Amino acid sequence: MIIIFDLNGTIATDGIIKDSTKKRIKELRKYHEIFILSADTFGTLKDIEEELGIKGIKVDKEKYGSEKIAKNEILKEIREKYKNEKIIAFGNGANDELLLKNADLGICVLGDEGTWTKTLLNSDIVVKNIDDGLDLILKEKRLKATIRE
Repeated sequence: MIIIFDLNGTIATDGIIKDSTKKRIKELRKYHEIFILSADTFGTLKDIEEELGIKGIKVDKEKYGSEKIAKNEILKEIREKYKNEKIIAFGNGANDELLLKNADLGICVLGDEGTWTKTLLNSDIVVKNIDDGLDLILKEKRLKATIRE
């Protein structure tokens, strides 16, 4: 499985990731390919990428005209590279709307920075914070209970 995270507002607040979140991401990376997509507002993407041992991708809004479209195009590139893998995406902002809509499972995080309503409406699951969202994957019976019809 591939996991894609938005950085600010989703796994970080003001460019800083809580220790509890770092611990969960480090556990997930043992079993899953993980990417962080970010405009790098706070200039912390490279440090976070190195600390967590995961791939950070700086979103180039100039190339695509908007961050929303850029993130969706990156999703398409990742999907093409990992054809048989399911993709879970986490986000919260306006620029995450298409990412969550087009991932196999889009998880919207209601974090300290708030949530864009259209992103929420285009997600499959909503969680109150990133740690709860990560626990859906780490403790898969929680996810099964949430998506069971």
